[in-house]
Amino acid sequence: QVQLVESGGGLVQPGGSLTLSCAASGFTFSRNAMSWYRRAPGKERELVASIINTERSTYYADSVKGRFTISRDNAKNTVYLQMNSLKPEDTAIYYCKANSLPFWGQGTQVTVSS
Repeated sequence: QVQLVESGGGLVQPGGSLTLSCAASGFTFSRNAMSWYRRAPGKERELVASIINTERSTYYADSVKGRFTISRDNAKNTVYLQMNSLKPEDTAIYYCKANSLPFWGQGTQVTVSS
């Protein structure tokens, strides 16, 4: 069965950095575009970043462009989200998803606060 396991969240001060990981299994990872979403308290889930097959095929929401970097390691079936210059408004639960599949992981909490 499809499994998506996010990790790497935590509490960080404004301006800090975190790297999220998502380990995928149960489908052909290398053939799927992957995305990171987030849901902030009281808000709808939003798309943060997507990667098709290489770092040259990426999409970023305007709110994270220039601060976040999505990457993938097909040998490890893992997608990453490097987050720099974090802001309090980045506080959310972060989820990864295979674009073509209707499954979600449990998410990982990111809290940006001093």
